[in-house]
Amino acid sequence: MSILEATRLVKRFGPVTAVNDVSLTVGEGEVVALLGPNGAGKSTTLHMVLGLITPDSGSIVLFGQELARHRVEVLSRINFAASYVDLPGALRVHEVLDAFARMYAVRRPRERVAELVELFELGPLAKRKVMTLSSGQRTRVQLAKALLNRPRLLVLDEPTANLDPDAGDRIRGLLSALARQDGSAMLITSHNMREVERMCDRICFMSHGLIVASGSAKELAGHYGAEDLEEVFLKVARG
Repeated sequence: MSILEATRLVKRFGPVTAVNDVSLTVGEGEVVALLGPNGAGKSTTLHMVLGLITPDSGSIVLFGQELARHRVEVLSRINFAASYVDLPGALRVHEVLDAFARMYAVRRPRERVAELVELFELGPLAKRKVMTLSSGQRTRVQLAKALLNRPRLLVLDEPTANLDPDAGDRIRGLLSALARQDGSAMLITSHNMREVERMCDRICFMSHGLIVASGSAKELAGHYGAEDLEEVFLKVARG
């Protein structure tokens, strides 16, 4: 079953066409990466899927329902995390998570917050104000926040960009396991090719607003005559 079906999406900003006729699907339990150089249209595509901006044309169907017609219902079943999104700096970590849990109408919010504090090893940080955290610590809080409502689709923009190699490795394993366990799905962007190779079932490369190639890491490497995904990325970016 498809969790996301985006069909022929177009988005223009004045004379610039940021996304040009992009179609994309994500199925249950699937982790899909949207890759490409800066300015390729990745974040714009994610923002349309999240309902933050409206496509000029095309359609987005989530869980079998059109986003444009069932916005509140479908958006309650997804969540988002990005390294560039700020959390309320004056609040303590447990206050931030509690506030978002109530905003998302999470059942038994205290219990859910406690689960995620343990899962992301946030216990020592729980009483610290967000403004005092390192960028990597904030990333872990962002990811915990994004899982509060047990999303069926988790959208991640550079999810581990600020994490050290050890933390990044553990978080990647955790996120992959969650997707496989309950059949939820993830749509991610990343410039970490090893991360993508490890986590993703399918990869879509964007360039100049178009999807120019898609497949598994192995399939893409074979198609481009490349040794690995990083070499594929370079060929797409310079193509």
